Amino acid sequence: MLNNMNTDSLERLVLVVDDNRDAARLLGRLLELNGYTVHLCHDGPSGLAAAQRLRPSAIILDLAMPEMDGYAVCRSLRAWGWGEQPLVVAQSGYSSGADLQRSKEAGFDAHLSKPVDFAALLSLLAEQITK
Repeated sequence: MLNNMNTDSLERLVLVVDDNRDAARLLGRLLELNGYTVHLCHDGPSGLAAAQRLRPSAIILDLAMPEMDGYAVCRSLRAWGWGEQPLVVAQSGYSSGADLQRSKEAGFDAHLSKPVDFAALLSLLAEQITK
């Protein structure tokens, strides 16, 4: 999905981190159809490495991943100096009040319940990412 990038595509780069490969591919494809450049990862450690290397404008993280969950990934991102900049969105089947609070405490900018309302996600991205 990530190919030759120009300045515009760097500004619209979205990193999707989800251990469900089919869900990640589907979300990535929908984002591409809406003009975003997308990079996919399927676990927390590779997501962190990609974020460090690519410095995306937005990161969409699944919360329930083996090895390193989305909360830990978000806390690590926010600890980096540049990590305050990207929009970081949690996507999860966990959506109780306690789950939303935990996401906020980890440093997420938004928490969307699965299945993700794609229009709501596009609205978040449009608000945060320069077109």
